[in-house]
Amino acid sequence: MAPVTKKSKENANKRSSNSKASAKPAKKARISVDSSDEDELDNTATEEVSSKEDALDDVISDDDEEEQKEDLEDEDKDDDDKTENNKATGENASSHVEQRKLLKERKMQRKGGSEVQHIKSLWERLRVKTPPMPRPVREKLSNEIWELAKDCISDLVLKHDASRVVQTLVKYSSKERRDQVVNALKGKYYLLATSAYGKYLLVKLLHYGSKQSRQLIIDELHGTLRKLMRHREGAYVVEDLFVLYATNEQRQQMIKEFWGSEYAFFRESHKDLTIEEVCESSTEKRNIIARNLITTITASVEKGSTGFQILHAAMREYVKIASEKEITEFIELLQEQLAELVHTPEGADVACTLIAKANAKERKALIKNLKNHADKLIKNEHGNMVFITLLLTVDDTVLVFKSFGPSIKEIFSELVIDKFGRRPLLYILLGLDGRFFSPILKKELERYIKMSEATSKKPIDTKRAELLNKFAPLFVSSVSKSSAEILTENLGSQFISELLLNDDLYEQLSEKEIKNFNSIIENIMITFKGDIIEEDHPIHRPFSTRLLRGLIQGGKWNNKEKQIIPLSNVEGLGTPFAAKFYDDIIDSSNLLDWINNRDSAFTIVAIYETLSKSKNEGKQFLTDLKSVLKNVEADESNKGAQLLIKLAK
Repeated sequence: MAPVTKKSKENANKRSSNSKASAKPAKKARISVDSSDEDELDNTATEEVSSKEDALDDVISDDDEEEQKEDLEDEDKDDDDKTENNKATGENASSHVEQRKLLKERKMQRKGGSEVQHIKSLWERLRVKTPPMPRPVREKLSNEIWELAKDCISDLVLKHDASRVVQTLVKYSSKERRDQVVNALKGKYYLLATSAYGKYLLVKLLHYGSKQSRQLIIDELHGTLRKLMRHREGAYVVEDLFVLYATNEQRQQMIKEFWGSEYAFFRESHKDLTIEEVCESSTEKRNIIARNLITTITASVEKGSTGFQILHAAMREYVKIASEKEITEFIELLQEQLAELVHTPEGADVACTLIAKANAKERKALIKNLKNHADKLIKNEHGNMVFITLLLTVDDTVLVFKSFGPSIKEIFSELVIDKFGRRPLLYILLGLDGRFFSPILKKELERYIKMSEATSKKPIDTKRAELLNKFAPLFVSSVSKSSAEILTENLGSQFISELLLNDDLYEQLSEKEIKNFNSIIENIMITFKGDIIEEDHPIHRPFSTRLLRGLIQGGKWNNKEKQIIPLSNVEGLGTPFAAKFYDDIIDSSNLLDWINNRDSAFTIVAIYETLSKSKNEGKQFLTDLKSVLKNVEADESNKGAQLLIKLAK
């Protein structure tokens, strides 16, 4: 242990005097602390005592006796200082007790002070979750709290601890009691919405309340929503109300308030009108509505509320009526926050509209701010629509690839098995194919294409061909590296099927990339090696079998023409694949097992249909098939085997 020197003792004394100095303002602050923080007072007192003792608790080393004798007199002085400090500490602790007593007396003297203390003691019992409280006991406690609270509930709801009492009461009360609480707070909902503590009670009332009580709250807050959106606490209440609790009709009512005072207070006269219909009737009205919307939006963006869905809904109203100049100004306002919009349907619509209407320079700025969010953008249900709109409308395909290609490569194996993440990749491969894009989605995307006609010069097909040229090598190399992982997923197998059975993609590949393409085919073959009796064999997965049959047939099934449309450019599939698959994976030793297994029988049918048309390949398969057909099990449930027998006759 280090020896004590005079210098160390002087420092200790300084620390002691500093502790005393800092203790004075702390006393003054604790006088105004609520009763719920009484435990903190005890902790503070204990911490102060320990800090003073630690400051003077210097340790004397046993190694240097001479130095100990020299410092003996100084130690005696330190002992005296300790004694004085201990006395001060005792006085300080007793003053804390007096403060708590005084605080309690003051609270009891307040309006309803004794009732509040009684309510809190009942609440401590009511809120217990473990062990679960019997329902009759909980109802009895709720009734007692309500009888005490109903006359002073307006005073309780704005205090942090008492507000929690009412929240618990609402949670465990009956429908009738909740309606009573809602009615008791009439006229207070704006105050609750703007209160740091009251807003939680308001959200509880919305969550547990009836349709009638929600409508009552919405009606009372109506006319103040624009003001609340600019309030730090109120904005969150409005957002929860819009997203979680309002009906579609109530949402429309809330949004129209952002149009202006006329549409907030004269609701019935504009009930069924859209913003386009109102603006078409009068240029003056359009200008007033646009000004009101952009004022609220700008204020909310500046306060950091860009992620709110109700604000996105207001933005969507604005872009419907905005002029070309207003769109340019709006892009400038939102370009750095555009990524915060794409997680909601309204926000994604706004982002798509801005991208479609932007000029080349503006699109470049928007892409710059979106590329750092590629992962969340592409995987998101609504965000991937924004990315597809980029692919559809941006003429600079090199910029698109440079901005998003590296991110896509990094998470490729995740994207191809993601319900939404794979959609942009499938667009690059196939365009707006009806198998992957519903009529509703196609209609929305076509609307953005039409918007972009004024600023986009290249035809859609030309842009997609350029994108395919750049992304094809990335797709093939990524699948080649992760094929084993991707093939275990339904969506992954489907993507690989679309990748391999694609003439347009094959044309874009260099010799090196064609080797990667062929390695994918080899990996698929290897996957099907093994005994098909085993449960984990891929032949028992329907999606794996569909992929395999597509490669054997060497084309895609056309549902309209009811036939396989063979590939014209892709090499290695169809007849060559079928012959190689039989030689390497099945052969004569286990051909009968494949036929007798219901999961694999149709694969043999596909091999037969492909190789029976070939003049040069498949002779060994046809010979082996004839020799084993007589031993096929007579199982009517095995439709594939039954069909094979008919075809081979």
